Amino acid sequence: MRFSQDFAPPGRDTGRPGRGRTGLRTAAISLAAALLLAACGGAGTPAAKTAGVKSASAADADRIEPLATVPAPHLPVTVKSADGKRTTITSADRIVPLTGSLSEIVFTLGLGKQVVARDITATFEQAEKLPVVTRAHDVSAESVLSLRPTVVLADTTTGPAEAIGQIRDAGIPLVVVEPATELADVGRRIETVAAALGVPESGHELKQRTQDRIDAVRKSVPAPADGAKKPRVAFLYLRGSASVYLLGGRESGASSLLEAAGAVDAGKASGLKKDFTAITSEALAKAAPDAILVMAKGLDSVGGVDGLVKIPGVAETPAGLDRRILSIDDGVLLNYGPRTDRVLSGLVAQLHPKDGAAK
Repeated sequence: MRFSQDFAPPGRDTGRPGRGRTGLRTAAISLAAALLLAACGGAGTPAAKTAGVKSASAADADRIEPLATVPAPHLPVTVKSADGKRTTITSADRIVPLTGSLSEIVFTLGLGKQVVARDITATFEQAEKLPVVTRAHDVSAESVLSLRPTVVLADTTTGPAEAIGQIRDAGIPLVVVEPATELADVGRRIETVAAALGVPESGHELKQRTQDRIDAVRKSVPAPADGAKKPRVAFLYLRGSASVYLLGGRESGASSLLEAAGAVDAGKASGLKKDFTAITSEALAKAAPDAILVMAKGLDSVGGVDGLVKIPGVAETPAGLDRRILSIDDGVLLNYGPRTDRVLSGLVAQLHPKDGAAK
């Protein structure tokens, strides 16, 4: 998952909290990973009677839409990693992306056939048969090296550092990419990956396609009715089996999406400056969300909406009273990549239903 991404998220990947940010976030990675390993195949949200509970289409969330033309990498290239090291890539024949969001970009660029392994956070359909080279969210250097990669892609949340060093010491070109934490990062990250793989033209094309689609969704967001305020939405990270209940703040990674969807990030607006903080009745009361955003597996882990409203403080919020819950697939919510328009579209549809069912 990337709480990142990558949720990741959630590093910022498919739902895991990122490394090295706060103690809560770091601890949540391993707890979330254990649950994801047990239930990686689906993102189903428990059925609920509330019209407001919807999840981004599983079909959309689990498939990649590659560019029409398969690119031919022009190599060698020398690039500077986010960790300051310069790396020369001479072949893209055997690619190992170490986060789900990086895998998403590689596959969408049209280079999926050259990918020989995946991180546990790469949950989309085209990658599902690839060998997994992570234990929970930690990279297994031995597993990576056994596949004879010609290039490895990581980001600054990838670890442990010893594994990254072991791969580099074996002479494998390894490029570290800055993670994406908001919509403004999407194009930069796509172009960085494309440049490292020797397909910059495809990177430009994918960046433009992705931006056009995001812009189209943003234009579809209805303006607030006269005198109406934008809905306040709290992003909650939930892993019930591990008793992890976190409220997203300014650095959670969700703010950019919520604001683009015509909402206010309730955690950020209430003054939470960190990425995540433990849920308390007081914090939720201050955030006063009109709706709650969760990852689909997170909602599942607490027993659906009925279980969610039993978390202390949730039932007393406007969102809890109305049972207004927004659900998006774990494997895509915080990726900030080629499928982000689908995430944004799902949020817009749930926040601003045309039939008024979830008001």
